[in-house]
Amino acid sequence: MSSSNNSKIISKASPHTIMKFKLVEEYIKAWAQKLMLNSSCYGLVFIDCMCNSGVYTHNGEVVEGTPVRVAKALLDVARTYPQKQIQIYLNDNSQEKVDELKKHLPADEGNFRIIATAKDRDELLETIGPQLYGRQHLHYFLFYDPYDASISWPVLIPFLRNWGEVMINHMVSDTVRAISQVRREAAKEKYENTYLTDFEKLIPFGSDKKAYEERVEEIIQELKGQRRYFVGAFPFFNTQNSQLYSLIHCTSHIEGFKLYKQVAWKTFGGKSSTKDTHGGQYQLSFDFGNEGFLVPATDESCFFVTDIAKYLQKSFSGQKNVPLESLWQLLDYHPIFPSDGFRQEIRNELKNTYGAIFSTAVDSKDGKRHTVVSFQKGTPAL
Repeated sequence: MSSSNNSKIISKASPHTIMKFKLVEEYIKAWAQKLMLNSSCYGLVFIDCMCNSGVYTHNGEVVEGTPVRVAKALLDVARTYPQKQIQIYLNDNSQEKVDELKKHLPADEGNFRIIATAKDRDELLETIGPQLYGRQHLHYFLFYDPYDASISWPVLIPFLRNWGEVMINHMVSDTVRAISQVRREAAKEKYENTYLTDFEKLIPFGSDKKAYEERVEEIIQELKGQRRYFVGAFPFFNTQNSQLYSLIHCTSHIEGFKLYKQVAWKTFGGKSSTKDTHGGQYQLSFDFGNEGFLVPATDESCFFVTDIAKYLQKSFSGQKNVPLESLWQLLDYHPIFPSDGFRQEIRNELKNTYGAIFSTAVDSKDGKRHTVVSFQKGTPAL
């Protein structure tokens, strides 16, 4: 959304923005349910430090934004698990927007509390961040959603290094649009702080969005400390098919990483972004160099189940009696492809496009029958 739109108390929401609301809402629902079933989790804390007014308009209709959707979802969770605490921090630097937001939020209940403030985002996170240390039984989720490519990494460090999850909206379109035209030192400093790189070294990146995104992911890995960390990023496109931003999800737990991928693909309708491919994924061509498979086209900015099958065929080409679970384990750690939610579709694609054969075999370790897969030889290019 433009800065002029953001200056309004109730601004307009584009289709990609509404999709962003939905993705965050659906993930929080699934995330909260998983954690509430964990006996070591005593409660949840959700933080949206740039939450706007909580409501928008689209085609003349009122649309609820992230803070209102999440608050209602977590209230349901709090009522289902009354022995566990849920606390929500909502903040915007505009008092007028916070006043509007409060009109749309549910009331506090016994184990459910909302703290809505109007202050600088960094000031809020500088207060909350130090509280994370030594509180492994309280699970945090920070939604960091700036209007432009402005990321303050120092205040994010406690959240990246403690038990919890962080979701960052990387507004790469702002960088690509402005990087070649920036003259003011203050503007240069903004991009230097976002990418932790001298401005002169950013200029060669030009309009290469992938380069900026890789730099942000490098920073996350550098700041997260010694533990293993999982980062999943999904791009959002406008109606002109131009990428505006990516929602980057950060977690130290593989289950959260797997869950985010699954929810993102489900939200996007069985693909990896909001891009309109105009049916390009259905166009087939022979891959003459690799056993002559008739393979679907691949668009690396918007993957489909066909691309997951293509990846698995390339990974297991020519192998016989591969345990089916090995396929899902490989996908667990893929940066984009989900391992859950689309298993039957993936199996069908492997059979129909690549001639994979599914059968059962007795496992020598447990003596039980398990599904195995035999792959034809051939390595289609992704």
